[in-house]
Amino acid sequence: MKLLDKIGREFSGYNILESGKRLLDRKPLQCSLYVTDRCNLDCAYCTEYDNSRPHPSLDDLKKWIRKIRELGTMRIALVGGEPLVHPNIVELVRYCRELGFATSLTTNGFLLTRKLIAELEDAGLQVMQISVDRMTPSPITKKSFKTILPKLDYFRDSKISLHITGVICADTLPESQAVLETGLSRGIPTEVRLVHADPLNRFRVDRGSRDELERFIDSMIERKRRGEKIHTSEAILNYQRSLLQDEHVEWTCMAGYKLFFVSAQGKFWICSMVHTDKHIMDVTLDDLYANYRKKSCQKGCGVYCAVSASLLVEKPAQVLGKEIIARAKRIPSTMRHSLTPNTDKATHGTVTNPDGAREMNGGTKGSPSADDGVTLRQGV
Repeated sequence: MKLLDKIGREFSGYNILESGKRLLDRKPLQCSLYVTDRCNLDCAYCTEYDNSRPHPSLDDLKKWIRKIRELGTMRIALVGGEPLVHPNIVELVRYCRELGFATSLTTNGFLLTRKLIAELEDAGLQVMQISVDRMTPSPITKKSFKTILPKLDYFRDSKISLHITGVICADTLPESQAVLETGLSRGIPTEVRLVHADPLNRFRVDRGSRDELERFIDSMIERKRRGEKIHTSEAILNYQRSLLQDEHVEWTCMAGYKLFFVSAQGKFWICSMVHTDKHIMDVTLDDLYANYRKKSCQKGCGVYCAVSASLLVEKPAQVLGKEIIARAKRIPSTMRHSLTPNTDKATHGTVTNPDGAREMNGGTKGSPSADDGVTLRQGV
């Protein structure tokens, strides 16, 4: 990819001019659509999969996507479950792009192949988020760099903007720094977020030491200010720090208004944690606007996409201004990374054994097996 294209991508994530329209009107900015509830993994902290449910049909999904667009939504995030297990995921991406959506997809990455990435790119996918929590799998989370690392090379010349997101809890904290360094060392925007509570405000896993978590968040704030590719905004990093310190944050939740979710059954959800029985086909702009209010659940909220959209709409100059400055600081490192020979990029941070198989951190194993404690669900 050309250097100027790479520099341009540093500023493309916010779609500033397009998103600006949604700061001035009553239409939604983004919808997260669950294309399936099913997942090929089984992570202990996750509240967002159910393998007992079938995939929604392609026809139903297209009908819901049309409705989401008719409401004026500009961005659509295809989520799950694991969206790549849906047999029609490439067609869904193509359909979203045909309707004019800015389109992203969140995946654990286990099912990615060169062929699939090429098909998604051809369909018009703009952004992919890969969720990675540890360097190696554990009983808590199976989303590890051990599996994903070789697949990062598939994106070397891809037009898809890739970023990596992990979750910090007691189980992942010992390896979270390595996750961050591994992504950043490859020039990939990376972040690690605090684990959030379930809908009843309970944590399914040990959250970890507050002091250690604070130090980690502080280090990401400092690195972002230096121009490193910390993916999230400084506003969200500061918000997470306030959560840890139990500080009050003044904001009005825009979930269900500027940002909303649609379940794999077509139900309209305020956010991933607050569900309704109303079908998306019955939702009006007045219904959305009615959710523009402070909510009893927003104290301690860990649905960071909802918090991010809310802070963006409430304080656009402050949030966007800092983000633009931070992304401008990335340009020198982007230029350096672009000028690095491809052979160096492909092998950076890996060890090659005499048989020619790439290994990470000097390991001797390839993909996860049952001995690694990884459960790959069948029939999804």
